[in-house]
Amino acid sequence: MGQLDEAAFDELLREDPDAALALLASLTGATDERLRDAARELAGRVVVDVVRSGAPRRRGIGKLRHQRADRSDGELDLDRGLDTIAVARAHGESPSLEDLHAREWSKPTLALCLLVDRSGSMTGERLAAAALAAAACLWRAPVDTSVVAFAEESVVVAPQGSGLDPEQVVDALLRLRGHGPTDLALGLRTAREQLDRSRATRRITMLLSDARPTMGGDPAAAAAALDELVILAPADDSADAEELAAAVGARCVPLAGPASIPDAIAEALLH
Repeated sequence: MGQLDEAAFDELLREDPDAALALLASLTGATDERLRDAARELAGRVVVDVVRSGAPRRRGIGKLRHQRADRSDGELDLDRGLDTIAVARAHGESPSLEDLHAREWSKPTLALCLLVDRSGSMTGERLAAAALAAAACLWRAPVDTSVVAFAEESVVVAPQGSGLDPEQVVDALLRLRGHGPTDLALGLRTAREQLDRSRATRRITMLLSDARPTMGGDPAAAAAALDELVILAPADDSADAEELAAAVGARCVPLAGPASIPDAIAEALLH
């Protein structure tokens, strides 16, 4: 009692990552206090390590933009400034930087909101999936990520821009237990409220759910109001998620198991 064999767990993690992660997530709710604490401590480290060992962070694609030369460190755009330069020289003056433009490359900034469906049973694989998804989102956008769990009400586990440590957020998610009906529309509205606090140029909601509401209004209207929506749905139960995605122009990514989440999120961000 109260013992967790980390060597045996490491072996299982190598042989069957999904089973190992689901087992560890289940152990975080063990009735034995010592075992529960040991599992939670190990889970925080393991989940973050699994995410970090995957694909590198997306760097983003630079875009060329023009700004007033007095507000930029970029190079002067002489083609756009020829007339201004000619007029200044005709008057024997130097052109003002306020009247010239500069070119510079900018990269899109990224904000994420992970929306975790905590209705029904929230143990084993589902709990492990939530923890991995949170760590993966925080790895991609460390400062500008929020995490929201929802069922018949929404709980903000990590507010937008809080910059909480991934292990803290993972631990908070592992303490959640599922219950109640699914108000998907409420969850989606909460995600928008969180992302509205961000000034990022790209704001994405990652919905971890089968997208099957059992209460509340039509989720399509709330989903359509989001900048971008990616639905991470179980591969063997994705029909409702695919239907919602098709209705609102979102993307649906089927998940084979918890260990597939970091790569799925990385792939989703490439589009």
